[in-house]
Amino acid sequence: MTLTRFAFPTDIHFGAGARRLVAAHLLDRGLKRALVVTDRALAKLPVAAEFLGHLGGLEVAVFDGVFGNPSCAQVMAGAAAFRAHRADCVVAFGGGAALDVGKVVALMAVHEGDVIEYVWDHPQVRPIVNQLPYVVALPTTAGTGSEVGRSSVVSEDASHVKRTVFSPKILAKAVFADPELTLALPPAVTAATGMDALTHNIESYLSPAWHPMCDGIALEGLRLGAHALATAVAEPGNLAARADMLMSSMMGAVAFQKDLGSVHACAHALGAVADLHHGLANALMIDTVLAWNFEAVPAKFDELAHAAGVAGGGAAFVPWLRQLKARIGITGGLRERGVAETMLPRLVPLAAKDFTGQTNPRPATEADYERLFRQAM
Repeated sequence: MTLTRFAFPTDIHFGAGARRLVAAHLLDRGLKRALVVTDRALAKLPVAAEFLGHLGGLEVAVFDGVFGNPSCAQVMAGAAAFRAHRADCVVAFGGGAALDVGKVVALMAVHEGDVIEYVWDHPQVRPIVNQLPYVVALPTTAGTGSEVGRSSVVSEDASHVKRTVFSPKILAKAVFADPELTLALPPAVTAATGMDALTHNIESYLSPAWHPMCDGIALEGLRLGAHALATAVAEPGNLAARADMLMSSMMGAVAFQKDLGSVHACAHALGAVADLHHGLANALMIDTVLAWNFEAVPAKFDELAHAAGVAGGGAAFVPWLRQLKARIGITGGLRERGVAETMLPRLVPLAAKDFTGQTNPRPATEADYERLFRQAM
């Protein structure tokens, strides 16, 4: 048997009001100068001002240069802001983009070079040798689960190709998961980010990699999300549904350290070429890709259906996903979202090369990806 190492080390404070614990947590550790890394649009909303009001006792600077799909330039600007403030900790506050940027702002604040030199597949990847500043994370969406992830996805500035910094060293030291922070999310964003969470749980479970702990987490994460997502979209103020989606999101991110699949390979390509929101891209591709995967692992689809409470076994799981998408307002295909057939020559090779597709339960060629994109149009 192969020797395998498992790690689930993140310290998580979960529940309504968790955001109010951040200042005391940092001050108790002798930290006084915080850089809050957040999204440009989020920084203008009342939820951000309310949170900043709970950081009394800290010297706070705000870096709100995160927008769209996070880029290397945003990370380097954040690292410069960290040094200019003489910060001793990072408070990553926002959706997946802000959290991803916050984690690697801490990395680049104390390392030389450009963040692109630290992505896992760089030909001369630099090692992470210095102690990183203390990072805490507060998610304001329930989707990526980046707050508990040991990776950060950033786009190349010129090509917009998504690259990944992967290391346990960039894990947040503490997470303050407060479902009240997600109450202001518009229904469309709740839907897209929620589908991202479901995709993480589903694809990690279907991955052929061996990780029984992640499998159990993925199935429970799917159960929570499957029962809560439509309610969270229809009833934005339903705190119980918001809490279940936040937990589903974190569980999906823990589970996908096992690996992902071709839904994500397609979504990463769509983000690079068409600048689609990552969760929406996953939602637009998931039923097409899973329908193709079904024949490879039908018994696993039976387990997914059972976890989601879907009657009829594994064959009914993809139809249920399509119905769920319609209920939460994600309708139409790629074409309605601005993706054209003329983009296929760029989309297909990017998807085929994406590392997430290497653990799809069914090996996919460029011809397969072209067919999947066309079907999803």
